[in-house]
Amino acid sequence: MITGQPAIFVSHGAPTLALEPGPTRGFLAELGAALPRPRAILVVSAHWETVAPAVSTAVRPQTIHDFHGFPRALYEMRYPAPGAPQLAQRVRELLGNAGIAADAVPDRGLDHGAWVPLMLMYPQADIPVTQLALQTALGPAHHLRLGEALQPLRDEGVLILASGSVTHNLREFGRHDYAASPPDWVSGFNDWLVGRLNSADHEALLDYRGQAPHAARNHPSEEHLLPLFAALGAATPGVAPRRIHEAYTYGVIGMDAWRFD
Repeated sequence: MITGQPAIFVSHGAPTLALEPGPTRGFLAELGAALPRPRAILVVSAHWETVAPAVSTAVRPQTIHDFHGFPRALYEMRYPAPGAPQLAQRVRELLGNAGIAADAVPDRGLDHGAWVPLMLMYPQADIPVTQLALQTALGPAHHLRLGEALQPLRDEGVLILASGSVTHNLREFGRHDYAASPPDWVSGFNDWLVGRLNSADHEALLDYRGQAPHAARNHPSEEHLLPLFAALGAATPGVAPRRIHEAYTYGVIGMDAWRFD
């Protein structure tokens, strides 16, 4: 039996999330078991950006270690989940039906925005997975539209996993301890985001850079927040989202997770 799936947005933080104990690591380790088991997983990660929409058709996606200067143990990690080329073709079909052409990329592996949360959620690596790229230059409305086009996947047993960060300023990273409380400019932005999501104020959300406090400081570039808009678009209209996790690391990296049913 195919079970309907939600769309989930998770904040993946630093790659060391795969190694370091902490509330978000524990949350993700429990999340997979708490969700209906998906037939396949579509990841929309902050770490794959293309000019035009693209989806991976890799049969055996490689584990991409797209980071530098971290502990050796991270580079030895592998997430050998099978690819999902049939899902990739379905993604292209749904996007095409919405007037959005998407390229097929046969050799794209899983970046750390995908495999780090997946390793914690589904450690057996036995669920087929593929990735959909971001188009950062096209902004929030484009990604909301992508999510809307892909909403039918949820009734086909596909988990849409959007992976980014609710706040993400690496220029400020390292100025605070791991467990530091967020400064006002970080918590204020996140509080605004929570309020607009809870009130379904999509117009304000799409204009977050103009309306949210300290938006550009929290997101000097947009790629880590754009996956949230894909998850929002994939939600059932009229069903309120739920914040299912809240935390910060290093004071400036918001680790919240949201569920869209």
